[in-house]
Amino acid sequence: MELWYTEEHTKNVRFSIKVDKQLVSVKSDFQRIDIFESQEFGRFLTLDGFMMLTEKDEFIYHEMITHIPMAVNPKAKKILVIGAGDGGTVRELVKYEHIERIDMVEIDKMVVDVCREYLPKTANKLDDERVCIYYEDGLKFVRSKTDEYDIVIVDSTDPFGPGEDLFTREFYGNCFNALKEDGILVNQHESPYYEADAKATARANKQLRAVFPFATVYQLHIPTYPSGHWLFGFASKKYNPVGDLKADEWNKFGIETRYYNTELHKGAFALPNYVKDLIK
Repeated sequence: MELWYTEEHTKNVRFSIKVDKQLVSVKSDFQRIDIFESQEFGRFLTLDGFMMLTEKDEFIYHEMITHIPMAVNPKAKKILVIGAGDGGTVRELVKYEHIERIDMVEIDKMVVDVCREYLPKTANKLDDERVCIYYEDGLKFVRSKTDEYDIVIVDSTDPFGPGEDLFTREFYGNCFNALKEDGILVNQHESPYYEADAKATARANKQLRAVFPFATVYQLHIPTYPSGHWLFGFASKKYNPVGDLKADEWNKFGIETRYYNTELHKGAFALPNYVKDLIK
């Protein structure tokens, strides 16, 4: 008997991975959490049946959501991470020795607990002394913060279910207030390719543009996400992500990466015309 994980990317498109075994399946107060083992992608995490990460390609997502803003403001010392219960974003951030504090806000403690046990490759830095984990709603947490963070990284699920409130103008406005005068916000922005995902991308970018003086998107390739073509949003009170790139300063850190580099950084913001049209 063969076991396959299948995700419906659209009503007409499905994506499947052959599974060796299912390691865990639990239901939290917020969502169903599953971890599978596969030959091709190693272990992978799904929430409510949707792919969150695989051991094989998660480095792409986590490097690009982290090192892009850090290379624009390499002096950033206080970071807020919303979501990111798998620990991959924190793992990348702790590579910067000068960062003083990382506040991580995750609504579902069970996601963190499961990832600590079954995905140690991503969750192995959550106990760093600079990391403070808050198990609460990210929207409510950020409301009380003013002029506090250099960078806010929103490593959220899709814009429905537990992650829905993290794609609203209210939330982006609260992030704006939580950031210092030169603050940067980076967030998960969906895919521009399939129609439903593209609409979510356009909505998210429109909301960001209504709040921040500078807001755009950048792209990356993640094989296990719908269409493989994925976007992150970049918004800032001050910085242009290409014009203000501190390439020399970032490269002096000597941080080891498998996907990100400062040449790729520039190219990630060179968008296909259909994406430009989407976020006009």
